[in-house]
Amino acid sequence: MRARRRLMPARSTEAAVEALARFYEELTPAALARLGEFYAVGAQFKDPFNEVAGVDAIRRIFAHMFATVDAPRFTVDTTIVQGRQAMLGWAFRFGLRGRSVAIRGVSHLCFDGTGRVLRHVDYWDAAAGVYERLPLIGAACRLLRRRMAAGAAGRGPASA
Repeated sequence: MRARRRLMPARSTEAAVEALARFYEELTPAALARLGEFYAVGAQFKDPFNEVAGVDAIRRIFAHMFATVDAPRFTVDTTIVQGRQAMLGWAFRFGLRGRSVAIRGVSHLCFDGTGRVLRHVDYWDAAAGVYERLPLIGAACRLLRRRMAAGAAGRGPASA
């Protein structure tokens, strides 16, 4: 006998985005069990460190987050909805080795007809958010960022 999929009533993309934003702002390890309410079975997720498909794989990414950083918290401050797509602007705050870290980013979301996420792509600066805070690689990243900046010592395309 085939297992029955629980059918969720269709909801508008606006309602789905609002519910998803609230879910992320209230995210806890226990809430990860509800991820399937918001993501389609074969949903794709991509960020600077991961690219996976499936609710279980997405759940593992967030479980890993809770296991490796202190007090992670998302705050969604911008939502843009167009058709079955949305962009969420957010801040992610957490503790890492006794320091407070804040990362700004944007998520591009594509929804199916029932209001579940089919594709979730996060855009954020991994160098500024993580690499520059690491003991050995951090100094090199900060130096490279300063050298590549447009105002660095008068160098740039205009003076080349």
